[in-house]
Amino acid sequence: MVLVGDTGAIYIPELPRARSSSDRLRGLRLVHTHLNDALLSQEDLMDMLFLRLDSVSVLTVDGMGAPVSFQSAHILPVPSEDGASYNVHEATSWEKVDIDFEAQTEALEEELARTADSARKQSGSEHAVLVSVSTQPKDVQESHLNELAELADTAGVSVAGKLVQRVHQVNHKFIMGRGKLAELEILCLQGNASMIIFDGELSPAQLRNLTEVTERKVIDRTQLILDIFAQHATTRAGKLQVEMAQLQYALPRLVGKNRAMDRLMGGIGGRGPGETKLETDRRKVRDRIARFKKELAALRKQRAYARDRRNKARVPVAALVGYTNAGKSTTLNALTNSTVLAENKLFATLDPTTRRLRFPEERELILTDTVGFIRNLPKELREAFRATLEELEAADLLLHVADAGHPELEKQIAAVERILEDMELHEIPTTLILNKWDTLDEEQQEALTHLYPNAIHIAAKSRLGLDELSQVIIDRIDWERGLVI
Repeated sequence: MVLVGDTGAIYIPELPRARSSSDRLRGLRLVHTHLNDALLSQEDLMDMLFLRLDSVSVLTVDGMGAPVSFQSAHILPVPSEDGASYNVHEATSWEKVDIDFEAQTEALEEELARTADSARKQSGSEHAVLVSVSTQPKDVQESHLNELAELADTAGVSVAGKLVQRVHQVNHKFIMGRGKLAELEILCLQGNASMIIFDGELSPAQLRNLTEVTERKVIDRTQLILDIFAQHATTRAGKLQVEMAQLQYALPRLVGKNRAMDRLMGGIGGRGPGETKLETDRRKVRDRIARFKKELAALRKQRAYARDRRNKARVPVAALVGYTNAGKSTTLNALTNSTVLAENKLFATLDPTTRRLRFPEERELILTDTVGFIRNLPKELREAFRATLEELEAADLLLHVADAGHPELEKQIAAVERILEDMELHEIPTTLILNKWDTLDEEQQEALTHLYPNAIHIAAKSRLGLDELSQVIIDRIDWERGLVI
């Protein structure tokens, strides 16, 4: 099939679905004429990358229209030593051109398929490219992408590449410019990525536009976190809260069939573009949200009764809070000799876990472990997990567990404090616990001791500092309850 365009554009009809595969080229070779001696331009190469063309070639002609020289370029299956994502051949005389384009394309696709197959065997999981487009400094963006990579790993997704772009103003339509979109396409092609994950939250329009232009599954940070919560929810309450958060996220994004929503919504909103059908889907989602809110309200009442019973028995309550994966569940297990699930993953714990902590003086208190926090906690999750986080309101003492060895320690502590303030919990007495103290050298320990002089230093896994922590907990609660003068 030969497609002929004019000086302005060329119309490309719909291509076979097989050509949408992440390890295949488009099945199109572009050859165009320059009416001067100019060879392949940067715009030509961007077109090749952006459209995933088999190759792009240029033919120059003289003043009489006779062919003079020829130059071609093609995508590379893996980046070259200098980081280039394409190969540009030297221009040659028209009469000396001897390129078998079909064999070249077949060889490229074989290499792409081999790379993809090798990546699948190594990880056995879905591959994604992580993207940050922001007005923030690049080091901040890279730090955020590292956290996003941890979230992707928790969700069972392998990171095939990362793309960072600092902009003065975010593109409201595609969030990034045409050149970066072409670079993103190559990253996905070379890494066999079927998914693109954006740090931050995409608007419904951006999500739809990016899905259409990249022909890949596009999700944002909020949706990734919702996916992780859905995987980890085990109790009826946890599943209710997660599904309600998912539906609240999905409602403004119901615009007909969109592959970007397949992972999250299942059949809802993905069954046809008809306006009547769309309104029906929206009404069903609203009805389910209303039903879940009633069930969660009943759950909150049940937990309120349990809290009242504890208050009447005058049993003090201490609640563990902190950034996700700081070691809250490990601390709970170490203090109470429990076997609560504790993994080196983000959001391993969703449902509140309550255990009794007994002291030698025949005293006891209730120790509660809650869901971990994270920067920019999605608003849908805050509302859905109110029933869980209300456990914190009844606490006599908050135990803020932080990972002392994390490079972003100060930012994580600040993020938790900000969330507690947003939830109007900042007036509850709080004790800072620096966990994983044994991962630091003496110089680092001295610096953190100076920075946080009132913090308790522990290593929950090796039980370092637990006796001191237990005494601090009981002393603080006695002081707050007026038992110590």
